[in-house]
Amino acid sequence: MTSGSKPLLLGAASLIAPAIANPALAAEKTPQQADLGSFAVTDTAVTGGTYKTERQSSPKATADLVDTPRSITVVTRQVLEDTSSTTLAEALRTVPGITLGAGEGGNPLGDRPFLRGSDSQNSIYLDGVRDIAATSRETFAVEAIEITKGSDGITNGSGNAGGSINIVSKRPEKRRFINADASYGTKDYKRFTLDINQPISDFVGARVAAMYHDQGVAGRDYVWQRRWGIAPSLKIGMTGPTSLTLDFYHMQSSELPDQGIPYTRIATSLPAGYTEIAPLGTSAFTTASGGTVQRSRGTFYGLTDRDFRTTNTDGFGARFETQLAKDLKLRNTLRYTNTEQNYLWTQPDDSRGNLYTYGTIARRSNARYSTQDGLVEQLDLSGKFNTGGIQHSFAAGLEYNWQKSAIGNYYADTSGTAIAAAQACATATTGSNYICTSASNPNPLDPWTGSVVKAGTASMTFADWTTLSAYAFDTITLTDKLLLNLGGRYDRYLTHASAAVAVPFTAARTWQRRVDNLFTYQAGLVYKPRPNGSFYISTSTSAVAPGTFLAQGTEDNTLTTANLDPNSLKVQKTTTYEAGTKWNLFDENLSVSLAVFQTRTTNLRVTSDSGAATFIGDKRVRGIELGVSGNVTDKWSLFGGWAHMPSVMLNSGSTLVAGVYVTSATTGKRAPNTPLDSFTLNTTYKVTPKFTIGGGAIYMSKVYGGYSYGSTAATVRAVYVPSYWRFDANASYQLTDHVGVKLSALNLTNKLYYDQAYTSHYAHQAAGRTLLASLSLKY
Repeated sequence: MTSGSKPLLLGAASLIAPAIANPALAAEKTPQQADLGSFAVTDTAVTGGTYKTERQSSPKATADLVDTPRSITVVTRQVLEDTSSTTLAEALRTVPGITLGAGEGGNPLGDRPFLRGSDSQNSIYLDGVRDIAATSRETFAVEAIEITKGSDGITNGSGNAGGSINIVSKRPEKRRFINADASYGTKDYKRFTLDINQPISDFVGARVAAMYHDQGVAGRDYVWQRRWGIAPSLKIGMTGPTSLTLDFYHMQSSELPDQGIPYTRIATSLPAGYTEIAPLGTSAFTTASGGTVQRSRGTFYGLTDRDFRTTNTDGFGARFETQLAKDLKLRNTLRYTNTEQNYLWTQPDDSRGNLYTYGTIARRSNARYSTQDGLVEQLDLSGKFNTGGIQHSFAAGLEYNWQKSAIGNYYADTSGTAIAAAQACATATTGSNYICTSASNPNPLDPWTGSVVKAGTASMTFADWTTLSAYAFDTITLTDKLLLNLGGRYDRYLTHASAAVAVPFTAARTWQRRVDNLFTYQAGLVYKPRPNGSFYISTSTSAVAPGTFLAQGTEDNTLTTANLDPNSLKVQKTTTYEAGTKWNLFDENLSVSLAVFQTRTTNLRVTSDSGAATFIGDKRVRGIELGVSGNVTDKWSLFGGWAHMPSVMLNSGSTLVAGVYVTSATTGKRAPNTPLDSFTLNTTYKVTPKFTIGGGAIYMSKVYGGYSYGSTAATVRAVYVPSYWRFDANASYQLTDHVGVKLSALNLTNKLYYDQAYTSHYAHQAAGRTLLASLSLKY
C-alpha cells in the first residue's frame, strides 16, 4: 500500500535502560512540580485547581513563560472544568485569536483550529509529538493545553504557520486521589468521568482516566453524539532521578453529524461585482422565483437512515527520563498511534442554485473512510551550563517520525457510482431517493434506501512520509536583565503519495515522490526591568512542505491533486515578527501579557477549479493580543484576553474563470477564518469558602469562510458568518470535603450563532442554551 520507508525504532535502547535510582543524583535533583516534567503550576484558593502556569511541559522549553519571547497561552485543567469544555474544540474557544474551521471532504471532519488566520489542523501535538490524524479530541485525559502563537516550525517541524497546540496528558502523581464526576443536562446530556491516581509504592505509581458521554445538541433536531474512552498510565521511578512512564489511550465515538446550514445564494446567481452572503437564518427568505423559505432553528437537512460518523483512536506511549547530573536531563519519547475515521453525512448543497431559485436543497453526500498510523521516536537533552559569566539554558534533540494514511470513499456500488452528487432540485421531489428536499421543512426520516459500500483499495489514496529532524534551543542570560533566545531546526522530509485510480478502477496505480530539506529558526531578546516582568522582541519561521499533511488537513497540501507536477510545488513559508511584554502581578499570582505581531505567508496555495494546486501569492496578518490568567485575589480568578487581527490577501494571484486565468479579485480582501476582533473572559469568585460563582463571555466578529467566482471574473462572492456574543454562567457548592455540586448554563441567552464557516456551501450552527447539573466526588 505504500512505497515509503518502514518505521525504525531509533533510540529504543534508551527505553530499556536500567531504571535504578541514584541517591547522589536524587540529592542534587531540582524537585519537579506536579510531576509533569518542566510543567509547573500555581495553586489557587479560588476553586482548588490551577489557573496560572509558570512553564511549558515540553523539554524544548528553556525558560519560564515570563522570560519566553513568544505568545503562549496555557489552558489548565481547572479552566477546562470551569468552562465545561469536554472537547479540544470547546477548550480552544476560551482563547482569543483562534477560529474554528469547518470540515467537508477535502478538508476532513475533525478539529480544525485556525491560529492567527492559518489552518492548524495538522499543528496539534500530544505530549510534544505530532498527532496528525483528523479526528475530534476529548479532554477527559488532559491535564492542560498549551497554545503557542506565531510561526512555530522550529519546535515541531512542517506546518505550524500560525502556531501550534500541545495537549498535555494526565500522568501518575505522588499523591493518592479519586475524582468521579457525573453530569446531566439539556437534550438528555449524560457524562461520567473517573480519574484514579494510586501510588503502588514509593517507586511505582498508576493512574487511570475514563469517560462515557452521550448527548443530543440543544437547538438542533435529531443530532446526537456518543463516545467513551479510557487512558491508563504507569510510572516506574516516582522518586528517583530515572523513570519510565508507559501509557495507553483508547477513545471511540459514534454520532449523527450535524451537516449545518446552507448559505443563501451561489455565485452563478449573483449580480456582477462583489457580494457577501450569510447562512440561511430563521427569518423569512424570498427566493428568485418569489417563494418564501423559513426554517426553524432545529432544522436538520440530513437523512437519519443514511448519515453517520464513527472514530476510533488507539495510542501507546513510552517516556524514559533520567537526570544525568544536577543540571542535565535526558528524555526519550516513543509513541505509536492508530486513528480511524468513517463518515457519510449530508451537505445541504446549493451549488446548483436550488435554495436561491427554488427554495429547495440537494442532500449531497460527503463521505470518507480513513486510517492513519504514526510512529514518533524523539530523544531530548536539556540542561544548564556556564561559559564564563554567561549562563545557558539549553535543549537539543533528534527526532524520527513516520506517518502513513489511507483514504477511501463510500459508493452506492463497487463500480464507483457516487451515492448522491450535486443536482438541480426544481422541486422538493425532483430526482430519486429523497435527495431533493424542502429548505423550509425537510424530513430527516425520509426512507432512504440506497447502499453504503466501500469501493475497495483501488479507489483509495495512499500517502506516507518519513522525517529525520535535529533541533537546538538556548536561552542565554547575558546579564540579570538581558536574555537572548535562539533556536534552529533541520527537517528532511521524504514523501510518497498515490492518488485513487479512476473509475472503473482498472488503471495501474502511480506514485509521486518528493524530498524536502527545511530549515526554520527563532530569535528573541528579552529585557527584564523587574524579576516578575519582561519586554521582548522576536522573530520565528515555519515551512509547509507539499504532501506533509497526508490528506489529513487542507486539500491544497496534497501531492495527489489532479494536474499536479510535484516538482513544481514550492514550500509555503511563514515568518512572524513579534514584540510584547509579560508580567506576573499580585504576588505573582496573576499573569498578564501584551503582544503586537505580524505574520506573513509566501507561496500561499489553494486548489483551483481545475483541481491543481495553485499559488495565490502572499497573505499578511497583523495584530495585537492581550492575555490574562490567574488570581487577582485569593477569591477572584480570571482567564481570557482580546485579539485584534487585521488581515489582507496581499497578492491573490490568478484565478481560473471560464477556462481563462484572470487577476484574482480577492487581492486586498480580508483573509478567511481571520476575525478582526475576538474576546474571551472566564471568571470565578469564591463568595464563601464553600460557594463559588462564575461566568464567561465570548465575542467573535464577522468571519469569512472563503471567496469564489461566478461565470465571470466580475462576479465574486464572499461567504461569512455574522459576529456574535455568547455568555455562560456557573455556580458550585461544596457540600462536604468530598462531595460538591455544580450548575452550568452554556450559551445562557440562547443566542443563535454560527461557530464555523466553510469555504462554500454551508456554515455550522452552534448549540443553543445548554443547562448542566453535575455531582463531583473527590477522595
